[in-house]
Amino acid sequence: MTLSWPVVGAVLLGALLHASWNALVKSSSDKDLDMAVIHLIGSFLGIPLVAFAGWPVPAAWPYIAASVVIHIGYYLALTGAYRHGELGLTYPLMRGVAPLLVALSATFTLGETLSPLAWAGVLGISCGVLVLGLTAHAFTVPKAVGFALANAVIIAIYTVIDGLGVRASGNALQYVATLFLLDGWPFALLMFATRGHAVGRYARHRWPVATLGACASLGSYGIALWAMTRAPVATVAALRETSVLFAVVLGAWFLKERFTPRRVIGACTIVAGVMALRLG
Repeated sequence: MTLSWPVVGAVLLGALLHASWNALVKSSSDKDLDMAVIHLIGSFLGIPLVAFAGWPVPAAWPYIAASVVIHIGYYLALTGAYRHGELGLTYPLMRGVAPLLVALSATFTLGETLSPLAWAGVLGISCGVLVLGLTAHAFTVPKAVGFALANAVIIAIYTVIDGLGVRASGNALQYVATLFLLDGWPFALLMFATRGHAVGRYARHRWPVATLGACASLGSYGIALWAMTRAPVATVAALRETSVLFAVVLGAWFLKERFTPRRVIGACTIVAGVMALRLG
């Protein structure tokens, strides 16, 4: 498996979609409810996709079940990070540490061995992402940092599981459609249990924006899982974290967060890492 330019382009598009729906959650007045509504709508979007593509083969179902459970922790950690810290801080921390963890575990779980240049690309992207996020401000919001780092571990776990699952399935559309069909319900039911009718009231006025977020989330992860059938999971995971570039721009543009020279340096480091991944 090699990282071709078409795969690079697709994953970069997915990265933009991922940053977009995360910016929507960060901009919302209630992060927990926004996450619940976005992914509940994503579950409904999965229905026609499953009807079109069909169910995955039996070998894929254990991975889907594990991913659905792990994603509950992902949603809890993500909303916790966004409650306590800026998008420009928490998003890079979550997305910068995860690809390193994926790359380190890929040899044992996926049988993948990266070339030295590909390793340089993974490290370059991760370091660039962390440069974007790590500031002195991080020490003033330990809860945000804690949630973000915990979520980095969760992201690495579900990335490896879904990488194995989509390969076992042999059909990326079947796998991602089924995953989204099932994925939104556990967290939404948890919100219904703890917040009651507030979920319905929030959904009534937020559903148009949440639908855009659901489409972006589905498209982003669908592209990533498809790419994992064409290229090493570790390189796809690292390349996907270029979404941080888009998140920093969106944070500065829509959320009025600062765009500093340090973030420019981080962005250039990420671009260098992308080139190393492609050449590696």
